[in-house]
Amino acid sequence: MRSRALWFACALAVLCGVDAPRGQSSTPTTFDVVSIKPNKSGLPGFGGLGFPPDRFSATRVTVRALINSAYVRQPFERRQVLGGPGWIDTEYFDVDARTGSALSSVPNVFLGQMRVMLRNLLAERFQLAVHDEQRELPIYALVMARSDGRRGPQLRVSDLDCAALMSKSLNDGGGLPKAEPGKPPPCSVGPNPGHLIASSITMAALANVLSPYVDRAIVDRTGLTQAYDAELSWTPAPGESAPFKGDENNRPPADGPSLFTALQEQLGLKLEPTKGPVDVLVVDHVEHPTEN
Repeated sequence: MRSRALWFACALAVLCGVDAPRGQSSTPTTFDVVSIKPNKSGLPGFGGLGFPPDRFSATRVTVRALINSAYVRQPFERRQVLGGPGWIDTEYFDVDARTGSALSSVPNVFLGQMRVMLRNLLAERFQLAVHDEQRELPIYALVMARSDGRRGPQLRVSDLDCAALMSKSLNDGGGLPKAEPGKPPPCSVGPNPGHLIASSITMAALANVLSPYVDRAIVDRTGLTQAYDAELSWTPAPGESAPFKGDENNRPPADGPSLFTALQEQLGLKLEPTKGPVDVLVVDHVEHPTEN
């Protein structure tokens, strides 16, 4: 279970339900130059993924993580990728894939283009074949902790209209408003091991953000339909995520509450173990990558 210590702004327009401007095409379908090298560094954990303007970059990444990145369908989602040989979880690779084609400047269109190219890279270089299934699996239902439906002190209805802000940003190119001192950027979520602070997040998005910190998918069943400002602090379990990379003032205490307890005390929410239909991706075939 891993985390990216990054701010994800609502510039990922799909978060806000904003369509990309017309006229943006998804023309590029393959990378022009691809380098894939085994990573034998022996360093612990996961290196990272990056999407610079004209390339895809991954350091010390497993094939299962690459598949997950290529087949996610919405921000913060963690696809459950089932099947495949054991080495797709134990062998690591560095990937540098570049394109000379012009990519969209609209974030959600750009990411869609990147994912198409990454899927084609996996098919060509790893001979990957996958299919979608829906299976009944253990999940956590995100529900209200109190019978009266009262929210916790750190879950407040947001006064921002992120869809309107995003539409204005796309139309005039001015970007989203800057963050006020001591507050997160508008329409963003900053997950870090043991600390999450969000501006105008839906419960469905919150469920996706929290899923990597637990052992199963989280499904929103709170019944809350508005967007909320939220702040959550907990002590990660040993090995739960990557090392803390954030404001030292927000480093979680070593003896703080678990995520399950923090959700109830701080947000008035809880995770109920249950079973439910989960969309999964099944690996039918994969091979070690062809040489550069």
